[in-house]
Amino acid sequence: MSAIAIILASGTGSRFRSETPKQFLKLAGKTVLEHTLDIFERHPRIDRIVLVVSEEHALLAGELVRQGGYDKVGRIVCGGDSRQASSMAGIGAVEDDDAKVLVHDAVRPLLDAATIDRCLDALDTHEAVDTGIASPDTVIRIDTSNTIVDIPERASLRLGQTPQAFRAGVLRQAHALAARAPGIKVTDDCGLVLHFSLAPVHVVAGDVNNIKVTYPSDIYLADRLFQLRARPAPTNGTGALLAGKVLVAFGASRGIGKEIARQAAEAGARVVAVSRADGVDVADPASVRRTIAHTVDTYGRIDLVANTAGLLRTGLLAGQGYDEIDEQIATNLRGSAVVAREAFAAMRDNGGSIALFTSSSYTRGRAMSAVYSATKAAVVNLMQGLAAEYLPFGVRINAINPERTATPMRVANFGNEPAQALLSPDVVAHATLATLLSDATGEVIDVRR
Repeated sequence: MSAIAIILASGTGSRFRSETPKQFLKLAGKTVLEHTLDIFERHPRIDRIVLVVSEEHALLAGELVRQGGYDKVGRIVCGGDSRQASSMAGIGAVEDDDAKVLVHDAVRPLLDAATIDRCLDALDTHEAVDTGIASPDTVIRIDTSNTIVDIPERASLRLGQTPQAFRAGVLRQAHALAARAPGIKVTDDCGLVLHFSLAPVHVVAGDVNNIKVTYPSDIYLADRLFQLRARPAPTNGTGALLAGKVLVAFGASRGIGKEIARQAAEAGARVVAVSRADGVDVADPASVRRTIAHTVDTYGRIDLVANTAGLLRTGLLAGQGYDEIDEQIATNLRGSAVVAREAFAAMRDNGGSIALFTSSSYTRGRAMSAVYSATKAAVVNLMQGLAAEYLPFGVRINAINPERTATPMRVANFGNEPAQALLSPDVVAHATLATLLSDATGEVIDVRR
Protein backbone atom coordinates (compact mmCIF):
# COMPACT_ATOMS: atom_id res chain seq x y z
CA MET A 1 0.00 0.00 0.00
CA SER A 2 1.62 3.23 -1.15
CA ALA A 3 1.95 6.33 1.04
CA ILE A 4 1.63 9.68 -0.68
CA ALA A 5 2.17 13.15 0.77
CA ILE A 6 0.12 16.02 -0.67
CA ILE A 7 1.85 19.28 0.24
CA LEU A 8 -0.34 22.36 -0.05
CA ALA A 9 1.84 25.31 -1.09
CA SER A 10 -0.52 27.46 -3.14
CA GLY A 11 -1.51 29.97 -0.45
CA THR A 12 -0.93 33.69 -0.85
CA GLY A 13 -0.34 34.34 2.85
CA SER A 14 -2.50 37.46 3.14
CA ARG A 15 -2.17 37.47 6.94
CA PHE A 16 1.60 37.44 6.60
CA ARG A 17 1.63 40.85 4.88
CA SER A 18 4.45 40.04 2.48
CA GLU A 19 4.73 40.30 -1.30
CA THR A 20 6.47 36.91 -1.30
CA PRO A 21 4.24 34.01 -0.19
CA LYS A 22 5.52 32.72 3.13
CA GLN A 23 6.29 29.25 1.76
CA PHE A 24 9.00 30.82 -0.40
CA LEU A 25 10.59 32.92 2.35
CA LYS A 26 14.01 31.90 3.67
CA LEU A 27 14.17 30.13 7.01
CA ALA A 28 17.34 28.62 8.50
CA GLY A 29 19.13 28.71 5.16
CA LYS A 30 16.33 27.35 2.95
CA THR A 31 12.86 28.32 1.88
CA VAL A 32 10.03 27.18 4.13
CA LEU A 33 8.83 24.92 1.31
CA GLU A 34 12.22 23.22 0.98
CA HIS A 35 12.27 22.39 4.69
CA THR A 36 8.83 20.80 4.35
CA LEU A 37 9.85 18.85 1.25
CA ASP A 38 12.93 17.63 3.12
CA ILE A 39 10.76 16.02 5.78
CA PHE A 40 8.82 13.84 3.36
CA GLU A 41 11.71 13.23 0.96
CA ARG A 42 13.76 11.72 3.79
CA HIS A 43 10.98 9.75 5.46
CA PRO A 44 11.46 6.09 4.50
CA ARG A 45 7.72 5.29 4.51
CA ILE A 46 6.70 8.05 2.09
CA ASP A 47 6.71 6.80 -1.51
CA ARG A 48 5.65 9.85 -3.45
CA ILE A 49 4.94 13.57 -3.07
CA VAL A 50 2.31 15.63 -4.85
CA LEU A 51 3.12 19.33 -4.61
CA VAL A 52 0.24 21.78 -5.02
CA VAL A 53 1.25 25.34 -5.91
CA SER A 54 -0.30 28.41 -7.45
CA GLU A 55 -0.02 28.82 -11.20
CA GLU A 56 1.99 31.99 -10.61
CA HIS A 57 4.70 30.14 -8.68
CA ALA A 58 4.70 26.80 -10.51
CA LEU A 59 7.99 27.51 -12.31
CA LEU A 60 9.69 28.63 -9.09
CA ALA A 61 8.48 25.53 -7.27
CA GLY A 62 9.65 23.31 -10.11
CA GLU A 63 13.12 24.84 -9.97
CA LEU A 64 13.33 24.34 -6.20
CA VAL A 65 12.38 20.69 -6.67
CA ARG A 66 14.97 20.23 -9.41
CA GLN A 67 17.80 21.95 -7.57
CA GLY A 68 16.98 20.24 -4.30
CA GLY A 69 16.97 16.76 -5.81
CA TYR A 70 13.51 15.95 -4.48
CA ASP A 71 13.09 12.68 -6.34
CA LYS A 72 9.84 11.74 -4.61
CA VAL A 73 7.99 14.71 -6.09
CA GLY A 74 6.06 12.90 -8.82
CA ARG A 75 3.60 15.66 -9.69
CA ILE A 76 3.42 19.43 -9.35
CA VAL A 77 -0.17 20.59 -9.82
CA CYS A 78 -1.79 23.98 -9.66
CA GLY A 79 -4.19 24.67 -6.83
CA GLY A 80 -7.19 26.92 -6.57
CA ASP A 81 -8.30 30.03 -4.73
CA SER A 82 -9.04 28.17 -1.50
CA ARG A 83 -7.47 25.45 0.60
CA GLN A 84 -10.35 23.17 -0.34
CA ALA A 85 -9.76 23.69 -4.05
CA SER A 86 -6.02 23.05 -3.65
CA SER A 87 -6.60 19.86 -1.69
CA MET A 88 -9.01 18.70 -4.37
CA ALA A 89 -6.34 19.29 -7.01
CA GLY A 90 -3.90 17.28 -4.92
CA ILE A 91 -6.13 14.24 -4.46
CA GLY A 92 -6.93 14.42 -8.18
CA ALA A 93 -3.29 13.55 -8.83
CA VAL A 94 -3.57 10.33 -6.77
CA GLU A 95 -4.90 7.36 -8.75
CA ASP A 96 -5.04 4.56 -6.18
CA ASP A 97 -8.07 4.77 -3.88
CA ASP A 98 -6.40 2.42 -1.41
CA ALA A 99 -3.31 4.60 -1.04
CA LYS A 100 -2.51 6.23 2.28
CA VAL A 101 -2.59 9.99 1.74
CA LEU A 102 -1.18 12.64 4.05
CA VAL A 103 -2.28 16.23 3.41
CA HIS A 104 0.15 18.73 4.91
CA ASP A 105 0.52 22.51 4.93
CA ALA A 106 3.77 23.60 3.32
CA VAL A 107 4.09 26.29 5.98
CA ARG A 108 4.51 23.73 8.76
CA PRO A 109 8.24 23.08 8.22
CA LEU A 110 8.93 21.61 11.67
CA LEU A 111 6.90 18.43 11.31
CA ASP A 112 8.63 15.46 12.93
CA ALA A 113 8.97 11.96 11.53
CA ALA A 114 7.21 10.40 14.53
CA THR A 115 3.97 12.26 13.75
CA ILE A 116 4.08 10.96 10.17
CA ASP A 117 4.53 7.44 11.54
CA ARG A 118 1.55 7.84 13.87
CA CYS A 119 -0.65 8.97 10.98
CA LEU A 120 0.43 6.12 8.70
CA ASP A 121 -0.01 3.54 11.45
CA ALA A 122 -3.49 4.83 12.28
CA LEU A 123 -4.55 4.42 8.64
CA ASP A 124 -4.17 0.66 9.07
CA THR A 125 -7.39 0.67 11.09
CA HIS A 126 -9.03 4.04 10.29
CA GLU A 127 -10.04 5.77 7.07
CA ALA A 128 -9.55 9.34 8.29
CA VAL A 129 -7.01 10.67 10.78
CA ASP A 130 -6.31 14.09 12.24
CA THR A 131 -3.38 15.27 14.35
CA GLY A 132 -3.91 17.38 17.43
CA ILE A 133 -2.25 18.67 20.54
CA ALA A 134 -3.79 19.49 23.92
CA SER A 135 -4.74 23.13 24.35
CA PRO A 136 -2.48 24.83 26.90
CA ASP A 137 -5.00 27.65 27.36
CA THR A 138 -8.62 27.87 28.38
CA VAL A 139 -10.82 28.18 25.28
CA ILE A 140 -13.81 30.51 25.44
CA ARG A 141 -16.77 30.79 23.08
CA ILE A 142 -18.31 34.23 22.62
CA ASP A 143 -21.38 35.70 20.96
CA THR A 144 -21.67 38.66 18.59
CA SER A 145 -21.42 41.10 21.49
CA ASN A 146 -18.10 39.62 22.68
CA THR A 147 -19.72 38.03 25.71
CA ILE A 148 -18.69 34.58 26.87
CA VAL A 149 -21.44 32.06 26.29
CA ASP A 150 -19.49 28.89 27.02
CA ILE A 151 -16.17 27.67 28.42
CA PRO A 152 -15.71 24.10 27.09
CA GLU A 153 -13.95 21.49 29.21
CA ARG A 154 -10.33 21.77 28.14
CA ALA A 155 -9.52 18.09 28.65
CA SER A 156 -11.61 17.17 25.62
CA LEU A 157 -10.24 19.90 23.34
CA ARG A 158 -7.40 19.58 20.86
CA LEU A 159 -5.67 22.09 18.60
CA GLY A 160 -5.72 20.64 15.10
CA GLN A 161 -2.55 20.43 13.02
CA THR A 162 -1.46 18.80 9.80
CA PRO A 163 -0.81 16.33 8.36
CA GLN A 164 -4.31 14.98 8.10
CA ALA A 165 -4.37 11.44 6.76
CA PHE A 166 -6.88 9.49 4.69
CA ARG A 167 -7.46 6.51 2.54
CA ALA A 168 -7.38 8.22 -0.84
CA GLY A 169 -10.84 7.03 -1.86
CA VAL A 170 -12.46 8.63 1.19
CA LEU A 171 -10.83 12.00 0.55
CA ARG A 172 -11.70 11.83 -3.15
CA GLN A 173 -15.34 11.14 -2.31
CA ALA A 174 -15.42 14.03 0.17
CA HIS A 175 -14.24 16.49 -2.47
CA ALA A 176 -16.61 15.11 -5.09
CA LEU A 177 -19.54 15.68 -2.74
CA ALA A 178 -18.27 19.14 -1.78
CA ALA A 179 -18.06 20.13 -5.45
CA ARG A 180 -21.81 19.53 -5.69
CA ALA A 181 -22.58 21.41 -2.47
CA PRO A 182 -21.17 24.92 -2.76
CA GLY A 183 -21.23 27.13 0.30
CA ILE A 184 -20.45 24.54 2.97
CA LYS A 185 -18.36 25.98 5.77
CA VAL A 186 -15.45 23.76 6.73
CA THR A 187 -11.80 24.68 7.17
CA ASP A 188 -10.01 21.47 6.29
CA ASP A 189 -10.30 17.98 4.83
CA CYS A 190 -11.32 16.30 8.08
CA GLY A 191 -14.16 18.81 8.24
CA LEU A 192 -15.35 17.64 4.82
CA VAL A 193 -15.27 13.98 5.82
CA LEU A 194 -17.25 14.75 8.97
CA HIS A 195 -19.71 17.02 7.15
CA PHE A 196 -20.69 14.23 4.78
CA SER A 197 -20.48 11.50 7.46
CA LEU A 198 -18.07 9.46 5.36
CA ALA A 199 -16.02 8.07 8.26
CA PRO A 200 -15.16 8.70 11.90
CA VAL A 201 -12.00 10.81 12.23
CA HIS A 202 -9.43 9.30 14.55
CA VAL A 203 -7.02 11.69 16.28
CA VAL A 204 -3.33 10.99 16.89
CA ALA A 205 -0.90 13.09 18.87
CA GLY A 206 0.75 15.96 17.07
CA ASP A 207 3.79 17.90 18.23
CA VAL A 208 3.95 21.32 19.91
CA ASN A 209 6.88 22.34 17.69
CA ASN A 210 4.90 21.69 14.50
CA ILE A 211 3.92 25.34 14.28
CA LYS A 212 2.28 26.97 11.28
CA VAL A 213 4.01 30.02 9.85
CA THR A 214 1.10 32.44 9.74
CA TYR A 215 2.36 35.80 10.98
CA PRO A 216 5.75 37.53 10.52
CA SER A 217 6.75 36.73 14.11
CA ASP A 218 6.33 33.03 13.33
CA ILE A 219 9.34 33.10 11.02
CA TYR A 220 11.56 34.22 13.90
CA LEU A 221 10.09 31.62 16.23
CA ALA A 222 10.52 28.86 13.64
CA ASP A 223 14.11 29.93 13.00
CA ARG A 224 14.87 29.62 16.69
CA LEU A 225 13.14 26.25 16.89
CA PHE A 226 15.25 25.01 13.99
CA GLN A 227 18.38 26.06 15.85
CA LEU A 228 17.34 24.41 19.10
CA ARG A 229 15.39 21.41 17.85
CA ALA A 230 16.48 18.10 19.24
CA ARG A 231 15.20 14.57 19.25
CA PRO A 232 15.63 11.72 21.67
CA ALA A 233 18.46 9.29 21.10
CA PRO A 234 17.50 6.17 19.14
CA THR A 235 16.73 3.18 21.32
CA ASN A 236 17.54 0.47 18.78
CA GLY A 237 20.19 -2.11 19.54
CA THR A 238 23.59 -1.66 17.95
CA GLY A 239 25.30 -5.05 18.24
CA ALA A 240 24.50 -6.79 14.97
CA LEU A 241 24.59 -3.52 13.03
CA LEU A 242 28.10 -2.69 14.24
CA ALA A 243 29.66 -5.99 13.21
CA GLY A 244 32.21 -5.35 10.47
CA LYS A 245 31.85 -1.55 10.56
CA VAL A 246 34.99 0.59 10.63
CA LEU A 247 34.85 3.24 13.36
CA VAL A 248 37.32 5.98 14.32
CA ALA A 249 36.90 7.41 17.82
CA PHE A 250 38.69 10.65 18.67
CA GLY A 251 39.15 11.58 22.32
CA ALA A 252 38.99 7.90 23.23
CA SER A 253 41.47 7.67 26.08
CA ARG A 254 38.77 8.10 28.76
CA GLY A 255 35.14 8.87 29.44
CA ILE A 256 32.55 8.62 26.68
CA GLY A 257 35.07 8.15 23.88
CA LYS A 258 36.71 5.19 25.60
CA GLU A 259 33.30 3.61 26.17
CA ILE A 260 32.29 4.12 22.52
CA ALA A 261 35.44 2.32 21.38
CA ARG A 262 34.89 -0.52 23.86
CA GLN A 263 31.25 -1.12 22.96
CA ALA A 264 31.94 -0.98 19.24
CA ALA A 265 34.86 -3.41 19.48
CA GLU A 266 32.83 -5.86 21.57
CA ALA A 267 30.11 -5.77 18.90
CA GLY A 268 32.56 -6.75 16.20
CA ALA A 269 33.45 -3.36 14.74
CA ARG A 270 36.97 -2.58 13.62
CA VAL A 271 37.94 0.31 15.83
CA VAL A 272 40.69 2.90 15.70
CA ALA A 273 40.69 4.77 19.02
CA VAL A 274 42.98 7.79 19.43
CA SER A 275 43.48 10.77 21.71
CA ARG A 276 46.09 13.32 22.71
CA ALA A 277 47.81 10.53 24.62
CA ASP A 278 48.52 9.00 21.20
CA GLY A 279 49.73 12.30 19.77
CA VAL A 280 46.44 13.04 17.98
CA ASP A 281 45.18 16.56 18.66
CA VAL A 282 41.82 17.11 16.95
CA ALA A 283 42.71 20.76 16.38
CA ASP A 284 45.71 19.67 14.28
CA PRO A 285 44.65 18.76 10.74
CA ALA A 286 47.83 16.84 10.03
CA SER A 287 47.42 14.44 12.96
CA VAL A 288 43.73 13.89 12.22
CA ARG A 289 44.50 13.33 8.54
CA ARG A 290 47.17 10.76 9.41
CA THR A 291 44.67 8.88 11.58
CA ILE A 292 42.07 8.87 8.83
CA ALA A 293 44.61 7.79 6.21
CA HIS A 294 45.97 5.01 8.43
CA THR A 295 42.44 3.69 9.00
CA VAL A 296 41.64 3.67 5.27
CA ASP A 297 44.97 2.00 4.48
CA THR A 298 44.30 -0.66 7.11
CA TYR A 299 40.62 -1.40 6.56
CA GLY A 300 39.87 0.03 3.12
CA ARG A 301 37.22 2.49 4.26
CA ILE A 302 35.67 4.39 7.18
CA ASP A 303 32.00 3.99 8.08
CA LEU A 304 31.65 5.84 11.39
CA VAL A 305 33.50 8.67 13.14
CA ALA A 306 32.87 9.95 16.68
CA ASN A 307 34.63 12.99 18.08
CA THR A 308 34.28 13.17 21.86
CA ALA A 309 37.38 15.30 22.45
CA GLY A 310 36.41 18.33 24.52
CA LEU A 311 37.85 20.82 26.97
CA LEU A 312 36.16 22.76 29.78
CA ARG A 313 37.80 25.46 31.87
CA THR A 314 35.40 26.81 34.49
CA GLY A 315 35.68 30.24 36.06
CA LEU A 316 35.00 33.88 35.32
CA LEU A 317 36.13 35.01 31.89
CA ALA A 318 38.14 37.78 33.54
CA GLY A 319 40.07 35.16 35.46
CA GLN A 320 41.02 33.06 32.43
CA GLY A 321 44.13 33.64 30.41
CA TYR A 322 43.87 33.89 26.66
CA ASP A 323 45.73 30.63 26.35
CA GLU A 324 42.88 28.91 28.25
CA ILE A 325 40.30 30.63 26.07
CA ASP A 326 42.10 29.69 22.86
CA GLU A 327 42.60 26.11 24.00
CA GLN A 328 38.85 25.60 24.50
CA ILE A 329 38.01 27.16 21.15
CA ALA A 330 40.67 25.09 19.41
CA THR A 331 39.65 21.75 20.90
CA ASN A 332 35.88 22.13 20.97
CA LEU A 333 35.14 24.11 17.79
CA ARG A 334 38.16 23.91 15.53
CA GLY A 335 38.61 20.25 16.46
CA SER A 336 35.03 19.47 15.47
CA ALA A 337 35.50 21.24 12.13
CA VAL A 338 38.79 19.44 11.47
CA VAL A 339 37.42 16.00 12.28
CA ALA A 340 34.29 16.59 10.19
CA ARG A 341 36.29 17.87 7.23
CA GLU A 342 38.84 15.07 7.22
CA ALA A 343 36.22 12.39 7.84
CA PHE A 344 34.09 13.68 4.98
CA ALA A 345 37.05 13.54 2.62
CA ALA A 346 37.29 9.80 3.33
CA MET A 347 33.53 9.18 3.21
CA ARG A 348 32.33 11.25 0.27
CA ASP A 349 32.51 8.38 -2.24
CA ASN A 350 30.81 5.70 -0.14
CA GLY A 351 28.86 7.58 2.53
CA GLY A 352 29.17 7.36 6.30
CA SER A 353 28.15 8.89 9.60
CA ILE A 354 29.79 11.42 11.92
CA ALA A 355 28.95 12.27 15.54
CA LEU A 356 30.11 15.51 17.13
CA PHE A 357 29.40 16.48 20.73
CA THR A 358 27.57 19.49 22.10
CA SER A 359 26.27 20.27 25.59
CA SER A 360 22.98 21.34 27.10
CA SER A 361 24.62 24.74 27.57
CA TYR A 362 24.37 25.33 23.80
CA THR A 363 20.87 26.75 24.23
CA ARG A 364 21.97 29.48 26.63
CA GLY A 365 25.42 30.54 27.77
CA ARG A 366 26.22 29.77 31.38
CA ALA A 367 28.16 31.82 33.86
CA MET A 368 31.52 30.35 34.83
CA SER A 369 31.70 28.41 31.56
CA ALA A 370 30.88 31.09 28.99
CA VAL A 371 33.58 30.14 26.47
CA TYR A 372 32.71 26.45 26.67
CA SER A 373 29.01 27.25 26.18
CA ALA A 374 29.82 29.40 23.16
CA THR A 375 31.87 26.65 21.53
CA LYS A 376 29.11 24.10 22.06
CA ALA A 377 26.54 26.41 20.46
CA ALA A 378 28.93 26.83 17.56
CA VAL A 379 29.28 23.05 17.19
CA VAL A 380 25.52 22.79 16.70
CA ASN A 381 25.54 25.45 13.99
CA LEU A 382 28.54 23.79 12.38
CA MET A 383 26.79 20.42 12.34
CA GLN A 384 23.56 21.85 10.92
CA GLY A 385 25.41 23.57 8.09
CA LEU A 386 27.51 20.52 7.27
CA ALA A 387 24.47 18.24 7.26
CA ALA A 388 23.15 20.15 4.24
CA GLU A 389 26.57 20.16 2.57
CA TYR A 390 27.12 16.44 3.08
CA LEU A 391 23.61 15.17 2.32
CA PRO A 392 24.14 14.75 -1.46
CA PHE A 393 27.09 12.47 -0.72
CA GLY A 394 25.25 10.19 1.70
CA VAL A 395 27.30 11.40 4.67
CA ARG A 396 25.26 11.97 7.83
CA ILE A 397 26.33 14.17 10.72
CA ASN A 398 24.66 14.81 14.09
CA ALA A 399 25.49 16.38 17.45
CA ILE A 400 25.09 14.33 20.61
CA ASN A 401 23.71 16.36 23.52
CA PRO A 402 24.05 14.40 26.77
CA GLU A 403 22.88 15.52 30.18
CA ARG A 404 25.50 15.89 32.87
CA THR A 405 27.68 12.79 32.57
CA ALA A 406 30.09 11.19 35.02
CA THR A 407 33.29 11.80 33.07
CA PRO A 408 36.80 12.65 34.31
CA MET A 409 36.46 16.14 32.78
CA ARG A 410 33.32 16.81 34.79
CA VAL A 411 34.87 15.53 38.02
CA ALA A 412 37.90 17.77 37.45
CA ASN A 413 35.67 20.83 37.15
CA PHE A 414 32.82 20.10 39.58
CA GLY A 415 34.18 17.56 42.01
CA ASN A 416 32.26 14.53 43.22
CA GLU A 417 28.52 14.65 42.61
CA PRO A 418 25.71 12.20 43.49
CA ALA A 419 25.90 9.29 41.04
CA GLN A 420 22.13 9.27 40.58
CA ALA A 421 22.28 12.84 39.26
CA LEU A 422 24.63 11.95 36.40
CA LEU A 423 24.44 9.89 33.24
CA SER A 424 26.80 6.99 32.90
CA PRO A 425 29.30 7.15 29.99
CA ASP A 426 28.15 3.73 28.77
CA VAL A 427 24.60 5.08 28.28
CA VAL A 428 25.88 8.03 26.24
CA ALA A 429 28.17 5.74 24.25
CA HIS A 430 25.31 3.41 23.36
CA ALA A 431 23.15 6.37 22.26
CA THR A 432 26.02 7.71 20.15
CA LEU A 433 26.53 4.41 18.38
CA ALA A 434 22.79 4.05 17.79
CA THR A 435 22.74 7.55 16.28
CA LEU A 436 25.73 6.80 14.05
CA LEU A 437 23.88 3.77 12.70
CA SER A 438 20.54 5.57 12.24
CA ASP A 439 19.34 7.55 9.24
CA ALA A 440 19.33 10.81 11.24
CA THR A 441 21.28 13.78 9.95
CA GLY A 442 21.41 17.43 10.94
CA GLU A 443 19.92 16.62 14.34
CA VAL A 444 20.76 17.44 17.93
CA ILE A 445 20.32 14.12 19.71
CA ASP A 446 19.30 14.42 23.35
CA VAL A 447 20.55 11.76 25.76
CA ARG A 448 18.66 11.80 29.04
CA ARG A 449 18.47 9.69 32.17
